[in-house]
Amino acid sequence: MTGSPKKHKTVGIDIRKDLFGANEDAAALNKKKFREHGLVVLDIMGSVGTGKTQLIEALCDRLRGRRQILMVAGDLATTIDADRVGSHEIDTVQINTGTACHLDARMIRVALDDVDLSKYDVVFIENVGNLICPAGYSLGADKKIVVVSVTEGPYMVRKHPLTIKRADMVVINKIDLADILEFDVDALVRDIREVDADLPVFRVSSKTGDGVDNLLKALGF
Repeated sequence: MTGSPKKHKTVGIDIRKDLFGANEDAAALNKKKFREHGLVVLDIMGSVGTGKTQLIEALCDRLRGRRQILMVAGDLATTIDADRVGSHEIDTVQINTGTACHLDARMIRVALDDVDLSKYDVVFIENVGNLICPAGYSLGADKKIVVVSVTEGPYMVRKHPLTIKRADMVVINKIDLADILEFDVDALVRDIREVDADLPVFRVSSKTGDGVDNLLKALGF
């Protein structure tokens, strides 16, 4: 004899809503804390090898003596980037995420919990080298800056439109190599404009310094 079926209940849980909701709450707390200390906080995102660290070094060199700077470095492992920026007499905090492909607001809160933020004017956050995941997680920063480079090929923007949409500005780095690589920078700018016609775009060479002053001016420094 076949018994009556047991009652079964299926509940759908929107994990993304839970995760992103919790992160947004944490980001709001971070932003409140940053504002209380009068900080300018910049979340710098981009793939591995786009020159994010070198860009931060160039910015720090120009701001040193005018602003007190803290750099937060996000990486799966090592302190390589933090050590590079630290060699410019800049205070640094390292976050090693292990397997996580991005920083989140909780990581920032924990990392800065025992840091005296009243000592600083500017915080550069170098996110984990990845052009996908970091875009979805607010850290409480004032601006998200996406760094792309001419060494990544011509389709980087087309393949990552959501990341561009969530950016406050885009830096096209390594323009000193454009002629050597026969790279069409204007075409890349057009791709960005197709995603967001009003998004500020800066052509920069972190190595030579070209365009860095214009970027600083746009950031209000």
